[in-house]
Amino acid sequence: MRTAETAGKASRTLSSRPGLRARKKQRTRDALLRSALELFTTQGYERTTVDEIAEAVDVSPRTFFRYFGGKEDAALAVHGMAEEHFVASLRARPPEEPPLEALRRAVLESWDTISDAVVAVVPVELFLRMFRVIESTPVLLAAYLRRSAETEEQIARLLAEREGLDVDADPRPRLAVAVFGAVMRVTTRQWSADENGGLEAIRELAAAHLDQVGPALTGNWRTPARS
Repeated sequence: MRTAETAGKASRTLSSRPGLRARKKQRTRDALLRSALELFTTQGYERTTVDEIAEAVDVSPRTFFRYFGGKEDAALAVHGMAEEHFVASLRARPPEEPPLEALRRAVLESWDTISDAVVAVVPVELFLRMFRVIESTPVLLAAYLRRSAETEEQIARLLAEREGLDVDADPRPRLAVAVFGAVMRVTTRQWSADENGGLEAIRELAAAHLDQVGPALTGNWRTPARS
């Protein structure tokens, strides 16, 4: 016989699960996303149509547009998830870490655990292949950089919050993020040039390039409290 406590726990578990309709919608979205990335990486972004993406999942183009604003949204969706994963890693870094060290450790940790962020939707290998498509497709690269600029502003504000700074009065958070973003762009371009490079290769490149950043931004920023 179930006790009231057991029944309560079961009720909370059931209520916390997404409903059947929500699960079906999520499965449809994930299937469309996998279909889109598979087509983008095999036949090219610009040669792929929304009709082809929808047909591969046996739904209508109208259904595709219920989940995505267009091909660009689908092409960059998983990378958006990866960026959210990085921001979460940064937010969880110990507050005593200097800002640039926190950025470095967060990005390496996010690469180590990237499968936690994307594998429920697409294989990591497909996610990495899509990196190369973005790098080689001007319209996608422009959209990716535009969205990255928005993420960089979010990161700068997070760093300022960690350090107790006014992001609009102190240039260091935005400067550090600009340096960090440039290093990651160099990393991505160099990694993309090697068609055989995998997850470990991009992680090693990121670590090596970040280690080349000079000491100007690497120390603690906080002003010691006056006694």
